[in-house]
Amino acid sequence: QVHLVESGGGLVQAGASLRLSCAASGRTFSQYAMGWFRQAPGKEREFVAATSWGGGRTYYTDSVKGRFTISRDNAKNTVSLQMNNLKPEDTAVYYCAADFVGSQSAAVSTREYEYDHWGQGTQVTVSS
Repeated sequence: QVHLVESGGGLVQAGASLRLSCAASGRTFSQYAMGWFRQAPGKEREFVAATSWGGGRTYYTDSVKGRFTISRDNAKNTVSLQMNNLKPEDTAVYYCAADFVGSQSAAVSTREYEYDHWGQGTQVTVSS
């Protein structure tokens, strides 16, 4: 079982940066692929970024490529999302999610239904 808590959201102007963090409880963090998803008002939740257990494989949705970077620190049970050059269309609630893949598995999914555990979300608002 993994409990996830996000932090780092806020209100910024377009072009600014934010760093979201997700702290995970539990002793088996390295057996989970980790992802970030977001949900804008009136829209369905969508995939943003994901990383494999060791961080060697990462995926991004096209709209954030080159601006967002996902990283993880298994020693600290954390996963982060560095967001640069933020745009108003990045405004959303951002969720951290964990997908159990097993020990040293290279699997990583972009599909929401694959993820077993979710945080409560953190609001990111980008003004123009």
